[in-house]
Amino acid sequence: MMPRHAVIATRSRHKLEEVRAILGGSLRIHGETLELIDLATAGIQPAPEEDDVEAFETFRENALAKARYFAALTGLPTIADDSGIVVHALDGAPGVRSKRFSGRNDLSGHALDRANNALLLEKLEGVPEQQRAAHYVCAAALVGAWPGSVTGVGTCSGRILHEPVGSGGFGYDPLFWVPELGRSFGELPAELKHGVSHRGRAFRALAACG
Repeated sequence: MMPRHAVIATRSRHKLEEVRAILGGSLRIHGETLELIDLATAGIQPAPEEDDVEAFETFRENALAKARYFAALTGLPTIADDSGIVVHALDGAPGVRSKRFSGRNDLSGHALDRANNALLLEKLEGVPEQQRAAHYVCAAALVGAWPGSVTGVGTCSGRILHEPVGSGGFGYDPLFWVPELGRSFGELPAELKHGVSHRGRAFRALAACG
């Protein structure tokens, strides 16, 4: 019988909240609606080897690797994503290394976000407005529901501001300006952000496969 749960494979509280909001707390697979649970509820405690799972050069490969790793541990259908920001003036950096951009392994949460944002602004110092284009990318993967795997990819285009604007979101959100909305991701209400964001688009594409 198909399990009645699917796992969201992330340790990030902010990402967990976003995925649950985007998917409405459940995932429909093969005609059955599965409740989404987190890794703690699935009984999977943090382990050092988790840090080595996302070792690939593309968002899709990293999302698949993470989903496969946790599906093997839980025995349940598992969804995971890898996301980051691609800055054109930096030849695509930070890209898949967005979370680890600053190299500050001693930091986490908002402190790590601030360090990453500070380094990004430092590297873009003196770069004019018209050359600060960037886009967010998210690849979402589902493993354990079919013999193979399913992925969805979403992007959102914008530019990097000269200083943070807004206190919402996480990661690079306060620096990411969306011209058509006239606001940064850090200023957007959650519902509006999910409607246009890379993560919202990726997970809606994934859910459409069920």
